[in-house]
Amino acid sequence: MVRRRGRPRDGEERPAPEPKRLEQQSGRSLAKNLAELPRSCAWGCKRNSDGKKEIWKGYKLHADVADGELPVSLVLTSASLHDSQAAIPLAQMSAERVRNLYDLMDSAYDAKEIRQYSEQLTHVAIIDPNRRGGEAVSLEPAQQRRFAERSSAERFFAYLEYYGAYQIWVRGAGKVMCHLMFAVLALTAHQLYQMLL
Repeated sequence: MVRRRGRPRDGEERPAPEPKRLEQQSGRSLAKNLAELPRSCAWGCKRNSDGKKEIWKGYKLHADVADGELPVSLVLTSASLHDSQAAIPLAQMSAERVRNLYDLMDSAYDAKEIRQYSEQLTHVAIIDPNRRGGEAVSLEPAQQRRFAERSSAERFFAYLEYYGAYQIWVRGAGKVMCHLMFAVLALTAHQLYQMLL
């Protein structure tokens, strides 16, 4: 049966829509969530800090970063995947490795499923509210101070550029991830050395 677009007619029964990826992720294992994320080469589009649209073909590295620009978990996906779709798998991976108290995320991650999963892990979810065409909602003053630490994630990605993470000349998700991990390893060693000084 072909599904018609638009409103259903009187008496017409339509099947319930399939649950979205975020709705399914919190009830699945880390392995299933990672296997479900796309890892093929694709086109990606994102607005940069100046509000200009950037378009590229390839992959996207998602990172869970601790204070001091230290990476905890990393996931490589298709460039076309929205950042929010990797949030729960990253949280699952990080929960196996470290114990953290806060989850700091920008407005792209403002989804009730992500917030609920963070609270399920007994973390304090500090997510910049997304207006979505409505009235702006601001964080509480204490949350704003803690949210300011989120810039360490931005610095982590900026520092990766100095270690050759944006000069990739290989094909395939496995080779790209290997190349990126060398850059992450060098950056992590540098950050740990800086902490000892």
